[in-house]
Amino acid sequence: MANLHFELVTPEKLVRSDDVFMVVVPGTEGDFGVLANHAPVMSTIRDADLVIYATEGGVPETISVQGGFAEVNDKGLTVLAEAIS
Repeated sequence: MANLHFELVTPEKLVRSDDVFMVVVPGTEGDFGVLANHAPVMSTIRDADLVIYATEGGVPETISVQGGFAEVNDKGLTVLAEAIS
C-alpha cells in the first residue's frame, strides 16, 4: 500500500515531514482518518490530538495541536496548527 506524505507546520517551523500509513485528524466537525490517495478536503481543526500511524497496525504516536487547518490534496496531508504541545 502507498504511503501518505504528512507535514505538520506551526507559525514558527516545520515540525514534521515524512511518509506515514495514516493520520487521524481532529476536525471541528469530527475526527477523520487520512490514508494515501484520500479525496481532496480542507477542514478546520479543534484543540485535540493528531494520531499518527507510521505503519499499518503500528503503535500510534500522538501530537497535541491547538487550532488550525488541515488540507488533503494530491501531494498528501498538511496540518497548519496554531500551536502544538
